[in-house]
Amino acid sequence: MAKKKPTKSKRKSPKKKGVKRSIFKQIVKWLFVLGLWGGIFMIGLVAWYAGELPDITKQATFERKTSITVKASDGSVITRYGELHGNSLSIEDIPDHLIYAVIAIEDRRFYSHFGIDPLGFARAMMVNIRERRFAQGGSTITQQLAKNLFLSRDRKIKRKIQEAMLALWLERELSKDEIMSAYLNRVYLGAGAYGVDAASRLYFNKAVKDINLRQAATLAGLLKAPSRYSPLHNPTLAKERADVVLSAMVQTGYINETKAKNLTNTPPKPVNKRRDSNAARYYTDWIVDGLDDLIGTPAEDIIVETTLNPRIQKQAAGALVSSIQADAEAKAMSQGAAIIMRPNGAVVGMVGGVDYTKSQFNRAVQAKRQPGSAFKPVVYLTALESGWKPDDIILDAPIDSGSYRPKNFGNKYMGEVTLAAALKFSLNTVAFRIMKSVGVRAVKDTAKRLGIISNLPSDMSLSLGSGAVSPLEISTAYATIANGGFAVYPYGITKITGEGGELYYERPARRKTRRVVDQKHMQRLAVMMQGTIEEGTGRRAKLPFPAAGKTGTSQDSRDTWFAGFTDELVSVVWLGNDDNSP
Repeated sequence: MAKKKPTKSKRKSPKKKGVKRSIFKQIVKWLFVLGLWGGIFMIGLVAWYAGELPDITKQATFERKTSITVKASDGSVITRYGELHGNSLSIEDIPDHLIYAVIAIEDRRFYSHFGIDPLGFARAMMVNIRERRFAQGGSTITQQLAKNLFLSRDRKIKRKIQEAMLALWLERELSKDEIMSAYLNRVYLGAGAYGVDAASRLYFNKAVKDINLRQAATLAGLLKAPSRYSPLHNPTLAKERADVVLSAMVQTGYINETKAKNLTNTPPKPVNKRRDSNAARYYTDWIVDGLDDLIGTPAEDIIVETTLNPRIQKQAAGALVSSIQADAEAKAMSQGAAIIMRPNGAVVGMVGGVDYTKSQFNRAVQAKRQPGSAFKPVVYLTALESGWKPDDIILDAPIDSGSYRPKNFGNKYMGEVTLAAALKFSLNTVAFRIMKSVGVRAVKDTAKRLGIISNLPSDMSLSLGSGAVSPLEISTAYATIANGGFAVYPYGITKITGEGGELYYERPARRKTRRVVDQKHMQRLAVMMQGTIEEGTGRRAKLPFPAAGKTGTSQDSRDTWFAGFTDELVSVVWLGNDDNSP
C-alpha cells in the first residue's frame, strides 16, 4: 500500500510578511512627512495672508451707499441707480420669516457655526461632484459679508483664504444678529437695489417690515442671481426660485408643508409702477444686469460709460410708441420692441416696450417670439454656403407632399424664379425647398454661427421662422451679415470707473474677432437683401442710400418684424402682443 505524501503547510512565509509590513511602514512614514510639510506650508501661507488683515479691516464700511451712474456715449447721464437704499435696519426691524427664508436657502447652520461651516462646505462639494458642475457654493453668510465689506472682486485663492479669516474675525467682533442685519442691509438684490428694505420697496412698493411670507421667499431667492430671478424681469423664474426657498423652509422646519403648498399656488405679484418713464431705462437695466459678469457686485460708487446714442434712442422710442398708438386699434397690437446696433455689436439704442412705467419687462432682450420670414436670410445663406448662387433657378409652386405644406401669401406662385427673386418676394415654398435641399441641421448650424443661441425646432417649419428668438438675437445675426461675416457679441459697456477715477474695466479699442462666414457669401446675401428693400416686401423702408433687410410675420400674424441694416447701423423692430394674440 502506497504511503500518503505529507501535505504542505499553506502558512505564509514570515519573510513575505516582513516585506509587506516594511512597505506599509514606508507608506505611513511618507504620508506623515508629506502631511507635515503640507501643514507647515499652509500655516505659512495663512500667516502671510493674515499680515494684510489689519489694513483690510480698517477699510470696512457697514452702511451701503453705493450708486451706479450710467452715461451715454456723449457723456450725458442717462440715469442713476442707488437712490433708493431704504432704511438701515436692526434685526428687530426685519420680519422673522425673511430671516428664516435667507437662512434656509443660504446658510442653514448660521446660528451654530463659527463663521466657517465645514459641514456645509462638504455638503456643497458633494452636490457639485454629484451634479458634475458648480451647483452650490460653500460660503456662509458671514463669509459673504466679509467679502462685501473688505475684499476685492477677484476670485483668487488668496481672497478665499482671507475671506475665511475675516469671517472668523467678524464672528469675534459682532454678534450673530449684528452680522445678519449688516448682511441684509448691504446685499445686492438687483436693479440697483441694495439691502432688503430697498428691494422690498422696489419690487413690492412696501417697507420690508410689511412683506408677507411669499414676498420674503422671493427676496431670499434673489440672493443666488438677482438679474436672473428678478420678479420684474423674469416673473416665472422668480416664482420657481421662491418655491425652492419655501421648500427649503419646510426642510429646515420653519414652516409646514401645508403652508408651503398654499403659497406655491399663488405667484408673486411684483409692482409694475415706477417713477421713471424714460424708455432708456430698458437699456440701462440691461447694462446694470451685465455688470456682474465684468466686475462682480460693485462695492463702491461707480460710473458706467456706454454706447447709447441719445439721439438715436429718442428717435427709436418715439417712432415705436407713436406707431403703435396710431395703429393699436386697427391692427390689434399693444406692444413693441426695437434694437439699434453697430455692425460690430455696439448697442446704440434699445426700446423694450411701450411704457416703462407700466412694465419693465424688456421685450428687446427677454421676449422670445417667432421671427417668421425675418429668419429666411439664414436659410438662404446656408444655400449659398452649399454652392447655390443668387441667379440659380428654383421652383416656386405648391408643396404637394409631406405633412408640412406651407403656402405663399395669397396663394400666389411664380413658377421658376431665381434665388434672389425668391428672397426679394419672400416666397415660402422656395424657402421650404431650399431647407429640404441643404438640411435642417445645416440651417441650425448657420443660425448658431450668426449668434442665434435659442433652441430651434428640428423640423421643416424652421424654414419659415418657427423657432422663437429674441430681437437681440436677430439683430446679432443681421449685424454679422452687415459686417461681412465676423462674429458679433452685443455689448453696451465701454468703461467702468470709480467716483475717484479708479479704472475697473475698459473695453479694448480693438478686440480679436473671428470669421464665421466667408465674405463672398455675405456679400452675395447682402445684395439679395437689398432687393427686398428696393422692390420687395420691405420697400416701405426704402432709403435714399443703400440698405438691406427683411420683413417677417409669424403664423396668424401674432408677430410682425422688420430687420435691416446699412453700413453704419443694424435695426430690428418687433410688434405684437404680450399675450401672443394675433
